[in-house]
Amino acid sequence: MNPVVHFELPYENAERISKFYKSVFGWKLTKLGEDSGNYILATTTDKDAKPGFPAGAINGGFFPTKLDWPAQYPSIVMGVEDINESINNINKNGGKVLGEPMEIPNFGIYVSFLDTEGNRNSIIQPVGM
Repeated sequence: MNPVVHFELPYENAERISKFYKSVFGWKLTKLGEDSGNYILATTTDKDAKPGFPAGAINGGFFPTKLDWPAQYPSIVMGVEDINESINNINKNGGKVLGEPMEIPNFGIYVSFLDTEGNRNSIIQPVGM
């Protein structure tokens, strides 16, 4: 299985979304700046899981909305071993890849897709795979 490794939420106001998630949930937020597309990393846990919680706690991030980007909704990111194989599987099974894979320095190769129901999600081949 390819696990969920990350989540993403769009934002219109970086300060507002950062303040909300930090104040409500205590998340640690790290602004990556213009060189990284004004992405904000969201650290939701320092370790995998607390007793009584499901295993596999994940971290995520926020991205700025852009008028010319399709399907800017909350999404999940699945970690894959081979992004090209996964792209082929998405296309063969009725999904639609959105654009070309892009390298995110120190993280991996990433691309978003629409599933058969129109849900926007993403895949990443992490660095080192």
